[in-house]
Amino acid sequence: MNKFNTLHQQATPLILCNVWDVTSAKTAEKMGFSAIGTSSAAIANMLGYEDGEEMRFEKLLFMVKRITACCDLPLTVDIEAGYSDDPIITAGYIKALANVGVVGINLEDSKVVGSRTLVCADTFADYLSKIGQQLSQEKIDIFINVRTDTFLLAQENALVETQKRASLYKSAGADGLFVPCITRVDDIQAVVSATKLPVNVMCMPDLPDFDTLSVLGVKRISMGNFLFDKLQNDFEVTLKNIVDKNCFSPVFN
Repeated sequence: MNKFNTLHQQATPLILCNVWDVTSAKTAEKMGFSAIGTSSAAIANMLGYEDGEEMRFEKLLFMVKRITACCDLPLTVDIEAGYSDDPIITAGYIKALANVGVVGINLEDSKVVGSRTLVCADTFADYLSKIGQQLSQEKIDIFINVRTDTFLLAQENALVETQKRASLYKSAGADGLFVPCITRVDDIQAVVSATKLPVNVMCMPDLPDFDTLSVLGVKRISMGNFLFDKLQNDFEVTLKNIVDKNCFSPVFN
């Protein structure tokens, strides 16, 4: 078991700092985080793209190369829905990331085609299994954190559907289960109890505090694109204050 896998087996959850460039990655390193992960939405936004694979994989790879060249923390990369329906092509992208030092990836079971929709669970599990087979043949060891968007998309019977998908995805080779937008204690506990996969939750206004999540058995807590959004908002507020005050004092106060 490599170091990144071990971080998902601790008594307390891995607090994953989501980053979007070298500066944010180096700040996370300075602050003592154990690992970092890219936010696809933040990187896309920074480069002028909409989230949902509008940005080409090659642009993501360039950003990842810069981060791994400048930061020593274990890095996991959000590759959205895999940038292809062909598992062999997706496995090739994952290999390219592994070759520059990436230790994990996020792969989501929804696609954005106009609007975001869930992929059929069996179809996605087959896709995931074939990716794993290809990576195994090429001896690529990387942590596959599967994101299920059941709660994000407010699916009917989201809890039951999440538990079903957790079982399918574990059998298909997932190493972790990411459930963004789950916030209720009862729901989190039910998902954790239903799978042996380490469960990952994400920053939300109503998410319980880290101590509560630890007691519930959550193993990874992500920040998503919320830090990036907050910094952008703070930047806008500072610029407005500069204009309103007709001086640069807001920069230094």
